[in-house]
Amino acid sequence: NTIDDSAFRAAALTSVTIPTTVTNIGDLAFSDSTLSSLTMGNAVTEIGEYAFQFTQLTSLTLGNSVKTIGAFAFRGSQLTGVTLGDAVTSIGQSAFEGTSLTSVVIPNSVTSIGSYAFDSAPLTSLTLGNAVTSIGAVAFFGTNLTSVTIPDSVTSIGSSSFSNSKLTSVTIGNSVTSIGEYAFYNTMLTSVTIPDSVTSIGGSAFEKAPLTTVTIGKSVT
Repeated sequence: NTIDDSAFRAAALTSVTIPTTVTNIGDLAFSDSTLSSLTMGNAVTEIGEYAFQFTQLTSLTLGNSVKTIGAFAFRGSQLTGVTLGDAVTSIGQSAFEGTSLTSVVIPNSVTSIGSYAFDSAPLTSLTLGNAVTSIGAVAFFGTNLTSVTIPDSVTSIGSSSFSNSKLTSVTIGNSVTSIGEYAFYNTMLTSVTIPDSVTSIGGSAFEKAPLTTVTIGKSVT
């Protein structure tokens, strides 16, 4: 039921079909291989850490069985498109860091987005599902996002999470209590409204953004 850790690491293979008997893909299972085509069976529930990092994968569809995407799972791969199933609850640290993704939809099943999850990916479109409670540090650092809506489910926006992006517009949901340091550093925001739920704004959170209008909620201490 498991593809063992490092089973095909650095292997000279281009295509893999994961059978429906497999439930777990181990850590580093296909890391650094020449894999470019992947068909995943509908029984896989867990993708291990580093499982597909630095592969040649360009597109990916995860079925509704996958619950966990491990840390660094697809880091540095050639992904330009990904479809996440409706069972995924967590996206691990650096899971899609340094990929070529331009658009991502985070399904309503996801509750946490790990630090560096999409760091330096050229994202221009992001949809956050309504169950996400935390956005990890540096999660969307250096992307090409111009606008983002933080849903009301989110309570914390991690440090440097959107810094060095091209954001001109952000809507912050009414459950956010903390905005981390450098969260929107060096963006292109000209206006921001901090909702009443926010109690703390980290240092340099909006530094180097060309803000002309700021509304700060009544709970900031």
